[in-house]
Amino acid sequence: MVDLERSKAETVAYFRALDERATLRHHFRGADEEGGLWYFEAVPDRGELVTIKQAELTSAGQLHRYSWEHLEDEYGFLTDQAIDPEEDPLEAIPAEEFQQVWNR
Repeated sequence: MVDLERSKAETVAYFRALDERATLRHHFRGADEEGGLWYFEAVPDRGELVTIKQAELTSAGQLHRYSWEHLEDEYGFLTDQAIDPEEDPLEAIPAEEFQQVWNR
């Protein structure tokens, strides 16, 4: 159990540090097969774009948010996969659009 707690604490610290020191942020939107929308805020880290905030707006209108402050719940979790704008089916969006959904 101690290893799980330490691992979670390290994960929280990593994403928190990325969020707090970020000077450049990228924002993306994607859709899933059920009609839900996914929103991502990502920052560069070691040559990759790492998601630090993620929001899912389901087709039923439910909003699920994930960040270092709330890594996971029964609906999902903050992705640990880097975003590749060349390969991922995501659309770049303005920061304001992301913030509007995030603050909803």
